[in-house]
Parts: sequence; C-alpha cells; structure tokens
Amino acid sequence: MSASTPDREGGGAMEDTSGQARPDPATAVPDEPEQAHVPYTGMREMPANADANPTPTTTHSTWGAGEPRLLVTDETERFTFALTEDEVRIGAATGCDLVLPGIDALHATITHDDRDEYVLVLHGAGEMNANPAAAATDVAGSPPGERSEVLRTGARFTAGPWRFVFMRAEFADHGRPFGGRVGGELSDQPPQPARPDYSDRDNPEWSGRWEVQDD
Repeated sequence: MSASTPDREGGGAMEDTSGQARPDPATAVPDEPEQAHVPYTGMREMPANADANPTPTTTHSTWGAGEPRLLVTDETERFTFALTEDEVRIGAATGCDLVLPGIDALHATITHDDRDEYVLVLHGAGEMNANPAAAATDVAGSPPGERSEVLRTGARFTAGPWRFVFMRAEFADHGRPFGGRVGGELSDQPPQPARPDYSDRDNPEWSGRWEVQDD
C-alpha cells in the first residue's frame, strides 16, 4: 500500500506517494445521477401548470383593425397604400383610388365586406399566388372572366409591372391563429370563437359560438 498525507495548503485534496491528486471524500462533490433515457413517442407533454381548458386564440377584432394595407412595388418604386375605404379601385384612370401607370383603366378592386374581410377582384390580367386556383378559373359569384379571393396577410397579386402584398396584423386577420393547422385539423389547432357581429361596428358583440376558418 502507498502512504498518503493531507494536503495542508489546499485542505480539500489528498496526495499519495505517486504524486497523483485524488479527491478528499469529506469535501468531494458527488457525480450527477445519470438521466434515464426516455424514448420519443411523437406526443407533446402538457406542462404541469397548463390550463386544462384554455381559451382559444382568436384572430377576430374590431371593424377594420390591424392596419390593412398594400405594399406596392415595381422596378423603381416602393410604397405603402392604406386601405381606409370600403372600396378601393386600382387602375390607370384618374378616377381610381390608387392610380398607377401601365395597367388597365380599372385593373382591380378591393372591397371591405360586411364580414370585415378584404376581398380582391382582379378585373385585368395578373397573378394571385395566395389562391392559384382563382388565378386560373372564374369564382362563383364574380363576373365572368374576373377572379376573386379573400386577402390574408402576405397574399400577393400583380397588375402589369406592379406587385402588391396585402398586410394586416394577425390579431385582426380572421385566419387561423398562428398561421395555420399546426399538427392537423383540430388536434393542436382548436377552432376559434366566431367573429363578432359587425352590423354594430362601433361595439361588436361576441356570440360565443365556435367556427373553423378555412378561407
């Protein structure tokens, strides 16, 4: 056996005759216990303090809320156009609300409807990438040859050299909260409360019903 002597200067380690330090059992910190491996099952665990009956997040708000607007660009210009009217006409004619060169006299119309939606009707040639089917086919209820879609934040469309992006804060956008179906239909994405009755636009009342927004 090799003899050992206390480490008088450090007071926490002992040294044997081989010159190698080893921990003092009286002051050594025990090793962390090894964590048991838990296999991943694909299921998310709810926190211990999670509400068993949470209130679904809503993207409904007061009439016209969320600063609805268009981001408008071409090769040389870039500006923002606020959608403050219930009908906005886009075209080259001087009577339009948004007058732009190089497009049809009345190229597009955006209507703020009774459900607090902003609905695009594209009268002239252009693309609507938020709803590709509408860009290629007529939509029921719209005039023949014209295409229409409900605008959601990030929806894009074009008219001649101009590109448009619709923007509206998510809290008022009426789409699914957090941008879509997370984890599948109605599993992690519960339906949100129905939108207010906008017939009383200054003081909308919540009905307390449930609905699923697919548009």
